[in-house]
Amino acid sequence: MTFKDHFSRLAARYSAFRPHYPAALFDYLASLCPRRECAWDCACGSGQASVALAEHFDFIIATDASPQQVDAATGNSKIAYRVAQAEHSGLGAASMDLITVAQALHWFDLEPFYREVERVLRDNGVLAVWCYGLLHVKGGQVDPILQTFYYDTIGPYWPPERRYVDDGYRSLPFPYPPIAPPAFNMEVRWPLAHLLGYLRSWSATERYIQRQGLDPIAALGEKLEQVWGPPQQERLVTWPLSLRVGRKH
Repeated sequence: MTFKDHFSRLAARYSAFRPHYPAALFDYLASLCPRRECAWDCACGSGQASVALAEHFDFIIATDASPQQVDAATGNSKIAYRVAQAEHSGLGAASMDLITVAQALHWFDLEPFYREVERVLRDNGVLAVWCYGLLHVKGGQVDPILQTFYYDTIGPYWPPERRYVDDGYRSLPFPYPPIAPPAFNMEVRWPLAHLLGYLRSWSATERYIQRQGLDPIAALGEKLEQVWGPPQQERLVTWPLSLRVGRKH
């Protein structure tokens, strides 16, 4: 399968503006693993999940098919970053205690990836995949403006696979009996400029710019300034995580 590269051009922006996952998520995932020797963070992007996993495991293998994403990843002595496609990891058989895929499973060719998971994961090892969709901004009338931007302005520029994120991965097949996880949210406090930087890291925003020759964030920023208050004012931004977890037996 050809690698669907929607993010290499956005690697630096992705690293700078994407939110971080809650520490409680990684506490929970580690608690499910009988051994904590090695975890594979597949499609690691700029390493948001990889760094958090390194708090719980002896060593992390973090792979991404984009060299640009790997180059922009956060360094850590316990993490080995490698360029590799999800379906061809190059990892040893039965070598991983945990495999994670954060906000990327919808891009994969699932059958060969799940065969790779079965090969690489140890018995009683855990596979955890998650995604997050549209954010919620507390206070004011920000959410309706963002919803119009997401669904109408750049909606036609999302790749078809985005629908799996919008439904919280419920329609994607999963290879192991499910473990029911607790609920997790990502939460940050951002000024308006950081929110706009995050929206520029969306692949649909970049695709809109390429095809229209116009930056839609400029007009969006003007609308948000009218309801945000002082631009430097930080607002609470929340994303519910959709998490699927299973164990290899």
